[in-house]
Amino acid sequence: MKTRRRFKQPLTFFDRCSEEAERLRREAEALPPGPERQALESKARQADTAAHMEGWLRSADRQPPK
Repeated sequence: MKTRRRFKQPLTFFDRCSEEAERLRREAEALPPGPERQALESKARQADTAAHMEGWLRSADRQPPK
């Protein structure tokens, strides 16, 4: 059986998503309005959403859906 190569992430998923969102927003600000800028802004929003969802999933007082 093949052994898996493990990689320990130096940052949490929340931190990586937040940094990626900030980087994408900086790149988008440098572009003129258009489809490329909108795509970067959309990716930044997706990274923020992923970070917030991860935070919610890890919270101790989350409630099951009703």
